[in-house]
Amino acid sequence: QVQLVESGGGLVQAGGSLRLSCATSGRTFGSYAVGWFRQAPGKERQFVAGISWSGSTAGYADSVKGRFTISRDNTKNAAYLQMNSLKPEDTAVYYCAAENPRGRDPYGRTYYSQPLTYDYWGQGTQVTVSS
Repeated sequence: QVQLVESGGGLVQAGGSLRLSCATSGRTFGSYAVGWFRQAPGKERQFVAGISWSGSTAGYADSVKGRFTISRDNTKNAAYLQMNSLKPEDTAVYYCAAENPRGRDPYGRTYYSQPLTYDYWGQGTQVTVSS
């Protein structure tokens, strides 16, 4: 079982930055691919960024490319989402998710963008960007 806890959300002006963290107490966190998703009121959960279990591969939604950076530190059992040049449309609850691909990705080269792929989710952290 993997328990995920997000932190770092808050209120920021447009153009500002926030760094979200996703922490877990799981000892095998390094075996899990991680994704960040967001959900705005009345909208579906949306992929933001994903990173493979090894950290060698990452991918982003078009709407955040060049502004957001996903990373992980397996020695600290944590993943991060650095968000720069924030826009009001980035306002949402942000969730981190984890998935153990097991034999499907032996070299840690795959990230996953579909919510249904992930088995474990955090409780979410609110990000509000004012104009």
